[in-house]
Amino acid sequence: MSNLASGRGALFQKEKVDDLRHWVRENKPKGLMSKVMSEQEAIAKFMTEGCYLGVELYGSVRCPMSLVREVVRQGIGNLRLAGQGVLENDLLIAAGLVKKLDITYHGYEVFGISPVLRRACESGEVETVEWSNAALAWRFKAAAMGLPFLPVRSMLGTDTFTYSAAKEIECPFTGQKLVALPALTLDVGLIHVHRCDEYGNAQIDGISGFASEMARASKRLIISTEEIVPHEEIQKYPERTIIPYYIVDAVVHAPGGALPGEMPYVYWRDEKHMNLYFEQAKNAEGVEQYVEKWVRGTKDHEDFMKKLGGAERFEQLKAQATRR
Repeated sequence: MSNLASGRGALFQKEKVDDLRHWVRENKPKGLMSKVMSEQEAIAKFMTEGCYLGVELYGSVRCPMSLVREVVRQGIGNLRLAGQGVLENDLLIAAGLVKKLDITYHGYEVFGISPVLRRACESGEVETVEWSNAALAWRFKAAAMGLPFLPVRSMLGTDTFTYSAAKEIECPFTGQKLVALPALTLDVGLIHVHRCDEYGNAQIDGISGFASEMARASKRLIISTEEIVPHEEIQKYPERTIIPYYIVDAVVHAPGGALPGEMPYVYWRDEKHMNLYFEQAKNAEGVEQYVEKWVRGTKDHEDFMKKLGGAERFEQLKAQATRR
């Protein structure tokens, strides 16, 4: 198979897929056991300085914000990060915890492009390598399938390919030009879901994104959930279980865990708070004040929710979700 061209970006995570598969076999318990713990316990137990972290989903939808805020509180830094989210990635970068970023898209739609990421890149604080959204998701898929790479058409003939770490190859069967995407394994994955049982069987309503692939590409997987339901409830609709218990390491109960982002069918995003963040993020001093007040200045997710407006504000956002 001929290698025709290579992107100029660095490959931040070079672990072999077989090493991931061996690690999972040796370290993941297969029995049904309760994995419920607080976000403080989960982050302290499974995240380490310098690890490669992945979060899911896109933009402000179903982002694992309660878990990310705890990462900031604990100050776990020198992270390499799969950058497909916005709110969560921006917060980690604003807190100075990210050193290397495999990035897809980082914009706030109506609010604009992230000034936090711009400053970090222009100053050299964060090193970035570019991918398309599909490409990064397919890198997880390759790892989940146990393959070292996947051949795709994404990024062919674009500058995104040029600034990636992918390779252009020739199909051995047809001679067609394709892009080879290297598998991407994660040290830790963070995913927020609609419901989960105590063992880790997780279900997602609406857009499921790349949760299934990323979960299976992660050595350690921390799930935050809007509600913890009895195992019998999960068994009623087994086809809805996107993430099975045996790949989950921790289950964290976090109603409103995606705020200020939205949770499909449950609550709308808190646009007032997002605008507050975006305005403060326009300069380094402002965003540091935000992090101190809204993250380091809160002891946990429950405390953050109280500061956001408590049950009254949460009910308002739930009502907005049902009207849309």
